Amino acid sequence: MADSGLQLAPALLGSDDPAVFHIHHPQGSSPYLLLADHAGQRIPQALQDLGLPQAELDRHIGWDIGIAGTTRALARQLDAWAIEQTYSRLLIDCNRPLLSPTLIPETSDGTAIPGNRGLSPAQRQQRIDTIHAPYHARIDAELDRRRDAGRPTLLVMMHSFTPAMGGVERPWHAGVLYHQDTRFAHALLQALRAEGDLEVGDNQPYSVSSSSDYAVPVHGEGRGLVHVELEIRQDLIADSAGQQAWADRLARIFRNLQPMLLSMQEPRAPVL
Repeated sequence: MADSGLQLAPALLGSDDPAVFHIHHPQGSSPYLLLADHAGQRIPQALQDLGLPQAELDRHIGWDIGIAGTTRALARQLDAWAIEQTYSRLLIDCNRPLLSPTLIPETSDGTAIPGNRGLSPAQRQQRIDTIHAPYHARIDAELDRRRDAGRPTLLVMMHSFTPAMGGVERPWHAGVLYHQDTRFAHALLQALRAEGDLEVGDNQPYSVSSSSDYAVPVHGEGRGLVHVELEIRQDLIADSAGQQAWADRLARIFRNLQPMLLSMQEPRAPVL
């Protein structure tokens, strides 16, 4: 066999590293399906925390603080299939397209990421193949299964945001994010604002685009599903009491919206 001149990198994940994702309620009966792209903060042992102290991985740059517990509690209440991604967004951001400059960030909110500096194309591809690709392949498999079974899907991308960024305070308790398809987003925005005790951002503190986001354009719009991206401010879900309170609120709202949202789930051409 001819020598290709390529050297294979050691495996990214070792036997003591956790699985890339965890599925909650795999047989869930709800039409809601929950994605938590930034739920975890783990780094493979071989990468030695990317050269960062634990305090940096514990910050909002390392994960979406509080969203794992909120998603689990909401999935439990709704009996909804949910997927929780295990590894830090600093290793690779599973809500970024592969050509995004922030897919594997070299800096994040002023913090340099030593372990992400000077990666070779092979090292970047290894992270894609080990983390990003299998995570999204599992989502695709579930969405295919539900489609083939004739089951409706109401897709929710679960995220959280830091209360301040770049020295600017963010007043919103939650944000409802969308791109071109506003069916779920506008209904949820109205419902959250009707609660009377929430400041809710309309495509704030972030907006969605096909160049900066993955889940909405690919899993939501790409399949023509009724979908929304929800952001919750991290100080509100930093502990189990806050996570449970938000899960209670969202479960009630989602149940109330479900008949209307299901009526929208007519065959619809995917957004190209």
